[in-house]
Parts: sequence; structure tokens; C-alpha cells
Amino acid sequence: MKFKKGDTVLVTAGKDKGRKGQVEKVDWKNNRVLVKGVNLYKRHVKPKGEGQKGGIVSLERSLPVANIALWCSKCEKRTRAGYQLSKGGVKQRICRKCEGIL
Repeated sequence: MKFKKGDTVLVTAGKDKGRKGQVEKVDWKNNRVLVKGVNLYKRHVKPKGEGQKGGIVSLERSLPVANIALWCSKCEKRTRAGYQLSKGGVKQRICRKCEGIL
């Protein structure tokens, strides 16, 4: 999986198709990604004790990795990630379309 926390991604399938967001969390074990502001659901919460209120809360749920694509901010297109070794021997992710660093 080539997604990291902080990447900008485009949703390619589902109810939020076409929306962009930042990756907050990556679940490698289940191949799922939590994207900020995408895939929101409502949850009814009961009050727990005297100080807390009940109500309807919006929660973000994770998306399958197959439903998102990397977004290159340099060329403003969805892209795939490639890898390139820099002069210092450091491995960097690059955009396959514009060869810019992701």
C-alpha cells in the first residue's frame, strides 16, 4: 500500500466519489484508510452521566484502499506513486505523470 498519513487523496468510488481529503490514519492490516471529512455517518449517543449530553454525532468511517487514489498537488491530477532513489540514497515517492515528489 502506497498511502501515508498526510497524503491528499481523491475518492474514486462510493457515496463521496470525487471528494478530496487528507489521510488521517492507515490500517495496514485491513487495507483501509481514514480520510478527514469523507465518509461521514450519524450516530445517536445516549448521555453517560450528569455532565455529558446525548445527541446525534457525525463520525468518520474508514474507506477501502481500492476506493481512493493519490492526488498530485503539482499537476492537479490523480496519479499513481512511483519510487526514485535520490543522490543521497534516500528513497522518495514520485508522481508517475509529472515526475514531481509526492
